[in-house]
Amino acid sequence: MASFYAAKENLTMTIAEMLAIKRKFGLTDEEISDCSGVPIGTVQKLLSGKTRSPREADIQALEKFFTEISFLASILPPESDPAETPSSVQEAGESRTSSRLAEPAAPYRTKKQGEYTLEDYYALPAERRVELIDGEFFDMAAPSALHQLIIGELYLQFRQCINEHCPSCRVLLSPCDVRLDRDDKTMLQPDLIVLCGAFDIRSRFIDGAPDLTVEILSESTKSRDLLLKTHKYDQAGVKEYWIIDPEKPEVLVYDFAGDDLEKYTFDDQVPIRISNGSCKIDFALIRKNLGL
Repeated sequence: MASFYAAKENLTMTIAEMLAIKRKFGLTDEEISDCSGVPIGTVQKLLSGKTRSPREADIQALEKFFTEISFLASILPPESDPAETPSSVQEAGESRTSSRLAEPAAPYRTKKQGEYTLEDYYALPAERRVELIDGEFFDMAAPSALHQLIIGELYLQFRQCINEHCPSCRVLLSPCDVRLDRDDKTMLQPDLIVLCGAFDIRSRFIDGAPDLTVEILSESTKSRDLLLKTHKYDQAGVKEYWIIDPEKPEVLVYDFAGDDLEKYTFDDQVPIRISNGSCKIDFALIRKNLGL
């Protein structure tokens, strides 16, 4: 088992190490504050060394955030090293990843990234597929054939197992809008979701956090799926998050409720934790069916 969640009371990352990770990923103080939950003023004072007696809770929150970022850096393939490729959490401007959407045409051209709402999202042309995250638009390129084949295989296994062992749950495929935070600033389209509570099947979007989400990595979404969405899903209350990398190939499974992360290969049977392990996805079968 590989976990970025060390025992919280035993974290020992230094300020210098935090600053090194901050520089490596081009993180701003605002982004660190948003992702760690530590007030921005406290982040600035801690990282500048101005705070002589910081609160233990603030130190632990920052250590957990930077430990997570450091762990994810270790599993990114070399060609996607955030030190060389602008990530989805870098500062605004030309350094932003190309997957961010060009500013929409009128009547919304007066707005900036971070200011867009669901009204702007639904006003975009139907053929323009995007995600809205904290008021920012992100382009979504057409999925590859391999991406589609994997998600199809996953859906068949998820549906069969969920129907058998968790009959109150439902499995949905993208494109399906998810208003993750129940606000007007974020609308996501996970590749696959599992919902175990009541929801309105006639609504134009799923309102709130799914119980489980699955994302399949692509070059245009890799940084966003690994970093930004991991934080968003965790904070929103998603119980379980799967990240599938077809290139390695491997599967990362976050158990947010248990503060755990496990890594699997395409030779493994991966348990669905929200089913208490009664459901398993056979990735060896997926590999065989797709000739990988």
